Amino acid sequence: MAGTKSTSSSTTTTVLLSIPFLIVALLLTRAPAFTMTAVTPTKAWANEPMKLITTPQYATKKTDIFTSGATHMALLHNSIFRGYNSIYQQAAHVADQDKADFIGYCLTWYRFVKSHHDDEEQSLFPKIEDLLQDKTVFDETYKEHEAFLPGLAEFERYLSGLKSPSDFSGDELLRIMGTFQDSFSDHFHSEISTISKLSEHANAPKEGTPEHTAAVTTFKTWGKATVTKAGVTDCVPFFLLNLDRTVEDGMWANWPPMPAPIRWGLVNIAGALHSGWWKFSSCDAAGQPKELWASRNVDKL
Repeated sequence: MAGTKSTSSSTTTTVLLSIPFLIVALLLTRAPAFTMTAVTPTKAWANEPMKLITTPQYATKKTDIFTSGATHMALLHNSIFRGYNSIYQQAAHVADQDKADFIGYCLTWYRFVKSHHDDEEQSLFPKIEDLLQDKTVFDETYKEHEAFLPGLAEFERYLSGLKSPSDFSGDELLRIMGTFQDSFSDHFHSEISTISKLSEHANAPKEGTPEHTAAVTTFKTWGKATVTKAGVTDCVPFFLLNLDRTVEDGMWANWPPMPAPIRWGLVNIAGALHSGWWKFSSCDAAGQPKELWASRNVDKL
């Protein structure tokens, strides 16, 4: 009897210890690294209709804190742009069986943008205003935000209000996107110029001062937190799978800086939860541009 209990207890322990490994194994079967095949884009890709931003650091070779901060913001904005463009290019060509995943992908883009906007206004901008002792530096930026927010809200209402994925209309989504595309693009470009020019502000901190150290910390801390705050299992994979690591002569191949295993885990383990969504992304798990999923058979239609 004692032997039977011991064997039963041992079996139970083995089963319990095996569960985490089984879960990881299941997630890995859904990981983008194993479900995506890199195919060089041959049709319209995610670099249009919104024009991507040339980073200030690449364009000017400057490395001051505001040029660097604007550069990192531009890289984030370009991921958002590729997300928008990938939605725009594929919306009219999504197969019925893929509509639920496409809706999930689109709503992730919305959450990413909304979180980014909120985090700027609630955290980053006030800190920079305090640093420069100037509450007016982002006046135009706040106005630009207001210009595209109604259309962005309509985008979310339409997708969230669908009674069934089969009700999704690519034409209707494109109509809505057209109502805020110009103001959205103009703002995301303008904001980079605004931040870059802060290096010329009368109160811009000088290198080596406590204020300069505080400014560097502000940008680094905000940059590290803003994407993960938006959502680790949806917005983080979205961000990384729309981050082209080949641009500007590969200058940003290792941006954002993080250990390779961490990056891999964020894409392939965190991303596995919503694996069906990422087939619509503009880049593969290695950050290489890939053919847009729904556009593959456009010429056959």
